Amino acid sequence: MKGELGYKLEKSTDLNRLFELIGKDNVKYILLGEASHGTSEFYNWRSEISKHLIREKGFSFIAVEGDWPDCYNVNRYVKGIPDSGGSAYDVLYSFNRWPTWMWANKEIVDLIEWLRKHNEKLPEDQKVGFYGLDVYSLWESMESVIKYLQKVDPQAIRTAIEAYRCFEPYGKSVEDYARATAFVPESCEDEVIDMLIQLKSKANQYKSDGVGRREAYLNAEQNAIVSKNAELYYRKMIQGGTDTWNIRDSHMMDTLKRLMEFYDKDNDDAKSIVWAHNTHIGDARQTDMAGLC
Repeated sequence: MKGELGYKLEKSTDLNRLFELIGKDNVKYILLGEASHGTSEFYNWRSEISKHLIREKGFSFIAVEGDWPDCYNVNRYVKGIPDSGGSAYDVLYSFNRWPTWMWANKEIVDLIEWLRKHNEKLPEDQKVGFYGLDVYSLWESMESVIKYLQKVDPQAIRTAIEAYRCFEPYGKSVEDYARATAFVPESCEDEVIDMLIQLKSKANQYKSDGVGRREAYLNAEQNAIVSKNAELYYRKMIQGGTDTWNIRDSHMMDTLKRLMEFYDKDNDDAKSIVWAHNTHIGDARQTDMAGLC
C-alpha cells in the first residue's frame, strides 16, 4: 500500500515520516479518512497511527463514523467500567445498525482490546475514549435518555416518555415517520426539543459529582441531541436535496466539538482522532459531493 506522500507503507516504522510531519505538540485534530468502508488495510493503518498518537502524543479519544449509543458501549468497555462487557468482540457484535461490519470486525476488536489494556494503567480522568459521531440512532438514543433518567431523576422522566410515545405509531420505522410528516403537518419535533431542554436545565445537578457522573451526563445529553437532530434528518430525508447531508455533517462536527470541550475540562489539552469516510473529513471538492461545495 502506498501512502499519500508516495512512499510504501509495509511496516509500522514506515509511518515515521508521517509522524515527523505531524510533529508539533499543539496539533489537536487528526482526521484519518478512507476511500471505502470496511477495507482491512485502511483499518489496520488507522489503528497503527491511532496507537502511536495515543501512546506517544497523548491523544484523548477516537471518534468514528458510527452511532453514538453503540460506540458509547465500546467507550465504557475500553475504560473498564463495571458490567461493560466481557470482551471487545461481545461489545462490537452487539451493534445493531447497518453496516454492522464497519465496526464489528477483527481489526476493530484488536484495537479496542489494545485501548482497554492501555487504559488500565491510567487514572479515570486520563483514560482514552471511543465515541460515535453519527445521527441515525433515533429510537436507541431516546431509550438511552429514559434509562438515564430512571437512574438519576425518575420524576423528570415524563417529557422523555412523551417524546418516545410520539414516535410509537411508526413502529421504529424512520421511513414511515418521514413519509407521514410529508403528508400531514404534524411531527414529533417539539417533543424531542422539550426533552433536550429539560435535560439541559438540570445539567449542573446531574453532573455535579466527579468524572463518572460528568460522562454519564455527556452520554445522556448527546443522546437527547441525537434524538432532536435525527428527527429533523428523517423528516427532511423524504424531501431529497442536500438538507440531510448538511444536517448529518453539522451534527458530526458539533459532536466532535462537544467531545473536545468535555476532555478539555479534564486536562486542558484535548486531542482527537477522527475516523470517517473521505467525503466527511477530506476535501469535499475531490469527492462525488463536489457539486454541493
